[in-house]
Order: sequence, then C-alpha cells, then structure tokens
Amino acid sequence: MFDSEPELLEKIRLGEDSLLELKEIVFQGTKLKGPSRDKIADELAAFANSLKGGVLVFGIEDASREPHGISLEELDLLETVVRDVCRQSIEPSLTPVIERLTLPDSLGLRKAILKIEVASSLFVHRSPSGYLHRSGSSAVTMPTSYLERLLQQRSQSRLILFDECAVPGTAMADLSARLAGRFVQTLMDEAPAELYRKSSILTLDSLGIERCSVAGVLMATEEPHQLFHSGAAIEAVHYSGKINDAADQLDARRITGPLDAQILEAFRFVRAAVPRRAKKQPAREEIEIFSPKALFEGIVNAVVHRDYSISGAKIRLFVFDDRIEIRSPGSLPNTLTIESLPHRQYTRNETIAGLLNRLTFEMDELDSPIRRGRFMEERGEGVPTIFRESARLGASPPVYTTFDNSEVCLTIFGKN
Repeated sequence: MFDSEPELLEKIRLGEDSLLELKEIVFQGTKLKGPSRDKIADELAAFANSLKGGVLVFGIEDASREPHGISLEELDLLETVVRDVCRQSIEPSLTPVIERLTLPDSLGLRKAILKIEVASSLFVHRSPSGYLHRSGSSAVTMPTSYLERLLQQRSQSRLILFDECAVPGTAMADLSARLAGRFVQTLMDEAPAELYRKSSILTLDSLGIERCSVAGVLMATEEPHQLFHSGAAIEAVHYSGKINDAADQLDARRITGPLDAQILEAFRFVRAAVPRRAKKQPAREEIEIFSPKALFEGIVNAVVHRDYSISGAKIRLFVFDDRIEIRSPGSLPNTLTIESLPHRQYTRNETIAGLLNRLTFEMDELDSPIRRGRFMEERGEGVPTIFRESARLGASPPVYTTFDNSEVCLTIFGKN
C-alpha cells in the first residue's frame, strides 16, 4: 500500500484518513517518550480490524506533515518497540511489514522514516483500549453490533472454512511453482492462476483481490511459518525419561515447510528417537516398541485436523521412553467427544485433507512400510487405525485428552 515514493508523499500531504496514520516521535535518550506503546498498539490493531488494513508512518511532523528525520539508532529502537508491541500488547499478535525509507522534506533533504503496513486480518484483534477499528482518521471503539458481526464473520470463517480463506498480503507469486504444480492437471489448457483457483490454493478476498488461501500457503509455499503465522510448524522433543524435564532433553527440532514435508520429517524424528529391540532365536528379528502405522497416522491426523486459526500455536511432539504425545492446537468440534472419536468422522480442514489425499511419497523416504506411499487413506479411518495397530502390537490403548478446550493430546504407548 502506497508503495511508490510519489504516492506515499501525496498521501502524507493530504493527511490522515481511514488508510493512513502519521506519528511524530519523541525520544529522551534511548527511551521512546511519544507516542506511547499502548497508542501504537491501538493504531495497529485498528488497521488490522478494518476492511482494507492501513499504513502507520513514524517520523512525520504533525503541523507541517513533513518528515523530521529519525537517526539510525532511533530507527533501531523504534523498530524494536513496534515488534514488541505487536507481540505483547495485541491479542492475537500481529506481524506487520516494517520498512525503513527516506523521504524529501520541503528543502529536498532526505529524512529517514519508518513505514508500518498492516493488512486486514483474518482475526479480530484486541489492544489496550479494547476492540478498535478505523473510522476516518481515528481509531475508535467498535459499536457492539459491529463487533458482534465482525466476530461472527471471522470466527465462522475460522471454524468452518478457515483453510479456504484468503491470507491477507499474499499473492500468486508467493506460491512455489514446484509445490503448487502437484495439485493441478498440467495437460489442461488453462492459465496457472485458473488451475490454482480450481484447486483452492488461490482465492479472492472480500475486495476481489487474488490471494493465496490458507491451504495454499500451508501446502504450496516453502516456508508457511513465515508467510502465514509462526505456528505453522511442529516442535519435536525427545526426552530420555518419562517426564518433560529440560535436563533430560536429548534432541529437539522445529519442523517447518509444506505440511507433507512436516509429516515425513516428524515421522523420521520419532523413528530416529525410538530404539528397536531384537531377539535372536532362532534368527535375529527386530521388535517394534511403537507401531509405525499408529505413529504415522497420529502425525497425519494432527496436521490435518488442528485449528490453524489459533495464532502462534504449534503442534508439539514429545517422545518419552514409554509413550509418545502428539499435542494439536484446537478443541474438539461441537459434534465430537473423546468417546466418539474412534467411531465418527470429522475433517476440520477439508481443503488441506483433499490436497494431501492427492499426494504420495516414495516408500524409501521412510525406513518402514506405513501404507502404500499415500498420506491419507479412507476418510474416517485414521483414529481406528491408531487403536487397531496399537492393539496388534500388544501396547496399551491410545488415549485422547483435551486441555482447556484449546488443545487435543494423543498419547500412544509403547509395547511393554
């Protein structure tokens, strides 16, 4: 937004409106005296809650609307403040585009400014002054009716068709041609954009602008945790004992990348962490401590069914001596209970499930046969497979638990 220098200068000359906020900054030594952190948080959250987002420019004099200049040291300090505010004073947190620029003043001297661009968000953000949105040149409290409508619209998108929603600020150029090409029929005589839209990895936002869908970012970009949100990853930890004590940590890894790559890497991590025993009578035979099929299915289920609308939350994979825990962000849907999980089918992310269903992997990518090189088999067979394979191995039945209605944990036990 306002990407060219002439366009930005013209907007600044005209003054603040629904899309632009100008701030003069005051430092006292190394401390920012004005504007306050709370005020910055309010302005940024208001843009995120608005239909088109907006731009906040630091370093502009209030009266003259000219850049007054920010030193390099102050730029560093100011950027740190902005990042801290976005992470600590806004819920859920924001990841704006922060850009250092120079603009000419009335004498032609170039002065440094800091431009903060905030896209319209998939979430409703709360800042220190409450729920705000942009009305003209001000950040104002949303009327109750407006807030209720916005919460309903955005929460419905998250809970029902969140993986088909447009990701603000993205474009077709963000997709990897190699990854996106896996989901289209290359023999069809259609433009790539049209093929991507048919596969639901591209979509139109509320303004009719072409964006990557949530599923498209997660399945067809190299680093979705950077483009979408930091929680699009798996945190895997291997402990030497039976409790998650940092002193007993043997290995830890943050697994990122497209979702199918995360599944394979997470499975490799577990297989490397879990020893296999052997008996030698009459010939050497390896004995699995954990069912590979149950583990693979548990990881796939966590990736497919987690709630990607929970900003910053990650799948957590813990390997202990006697069990493996797979913790997935999100509560159970209203139609499911812990008791009904093995008997009923529900897919939170239909588009992601459909895309994964198209993919296969080479069996030699994994050190044991899981299934016929497919990420997903029949719908609804995941949980029954986990229970069935654990029973076949002779291990205790798996256990599902929930925590604070915001996380589901699958515990797979090892063979005694």
